[in-house]
Amino acid sequence: MKIGDWIAFFFLVISLIILWEFRQILLLLFTSVILAIALNGLVRWLQRFRLSRGQAVFLAISLVSFVGIMFFSLIMPPFLDQFQQLLNLVPRGYERFTRWIDLILQQPPIWLPEINLRLPGFTEIARQVGPLAQNILGNFFAVFNFSVNTLLQGLLIFVFTLMLVANPASYRRLVVRLFPSFYRRRADEILGLCEISLLQWMRGIVINSVFIATLSYISLTILNVEFVLAHALLAGVFNLVPNIGPTLSVVFPVSVALLDSPGKAFLVLVAYIIIQNLESYWFSPMIMQRQISLLPAATLMAQLFFARFLGFGGLVLALPLAVVTKTWLEQAVLKDIFDNWTLGQPLLESSDISESEQVLIAADTPPELPDSSPNDSTQEHDSDDGEI
Repeated sequence: MKIGDWIAFFFLVISLIILWEFRQILLLLFTSVILAIALNGLVRWLQRFRLSRGQAVFLAISLVSFVGIMFFSLIMPPFLDQFQQLLNLVPRGYERFTRWIDLILQQPPIWLPEINLRLPGFTEIARQVGPLAQNILGNFFAVFNFSVNTLLQGLLIFVFTLMLVANPASYRRLVVRLFPSFYRRRADEILGLCEISLLQWMRGIVINSVFIATLSYISLTILNVEFVLAHALLAGVFNLVPNIGPTLSVVFPVSVALLDSPGKAFLVLVAYIIIQNLESYWFSPMIMQRQISLLPAATLMAQLFFARFLGFGGLVLALPLAVVTKTWLEQAVLKDIFDNWTLGQPLLESSDISESEQVLIAADTPPELPDSSPNDSTQEHDSDDGEI
C-alpha cells in the first residue's frame, strides 16, 4: 500500500471511532430519517393534487398532527383506564395460576412424572423486586434526568424530521458526496432502494399491526375477556417489535383470563398463537408482495446485535436497521464487488466507468457534482418529488 492509502485508512479508522462515540445521536438521526421517509411519501401523494411542495409539507404535517390528537383524545383515555385496572388484576391472575399448578402437582395425572416444584407467590416476587424499585424511584434526580433526556430526544427527532422533509434532495446529495466519485451514481441508486425498502416495511408493519389488533379484539370479545381494548392495542403496538413483542402481548390477556378459569386462559393462548401464525404465514406475505424477506434467524440475530451495541433503541429499530444493512450488503458488497470479482482483474472494469470519471480517478482529485447536467441522477431529486 502507498503512503496515501495508509493515510486514507488511518482517517477511516478515526472516522469510525468518532461515529461510534456518537452512535446514540446517529440512532436518533436514523429514527428521523424513517419518519421523514414516511412523511415524504404522504407529501408526494399530496403533490399529485397540484400542490406546491411547501403546501404539501404543511398539509401533511397538519394531517398527521390532527390524527395524533384525535387518537390521544378518543382512544388513549379509555385505554389508560383499562390498563390501570389491568395492572391491578395481573397479580391476582398470577396467584390463581400458582394455585392451579400446586393443585396439579399435589394430585398429578397418571401421565405426569413426579416433579418437586414450587412457584414463588406474587408477594414474594414483589418483596424481592420492591427494594430495587424503591431505589430506582427514590432517586428523584435520576428519574427527572431520564424524563428530560427523553423529552429532548423526542424534540431532536421532531426537528430533524422537519428539516429532512423540508429539503430532502440537498441532504441526499450531501450523503452521496461522501462516496468516491466513481461510486456516487451507484450510491444514489442504493439510497433509493433503501428508501423503497423502508417504505415497504413501514406500510407492511402498520397494516400487520392493525390486523393483529383487530383479530385480537374480535377473539377476546368472543371469549368474554375483560379490557378488550387495552389488550388489542397492546397486541398491535407490541407487534412492532418482532419475535419478542408478540410473546409479551399474550401475558396480560392470559393473566386476566386466569381469574375466570384455566380453560379460558388456555383458549386465549391458543387464539393468540393462531392469530400470530395467520399474520406470519398468510396475511403478511399477501400484503407485502414486494416484501423485504428476512429469515427469522437473521431477524433474531439483528435484534440481539443492535440491542447489545445500541441499547433499547437498537432493539426497537432492529428491523429497519437490518433492512438497510441487507440492502447495502446485497447491492454494494455482493453485486458490485463479489459478483464482479475476477481473479487477476480489478473489481471495477474500466468499461463500467465513464471517461470523465476515469480522468478524475487517475488525477486523484476530489470531483464536483455537476449542477445543471440533466443526466446526473442526483439532480433528479431536486424536483418536487423530494426523495429522502
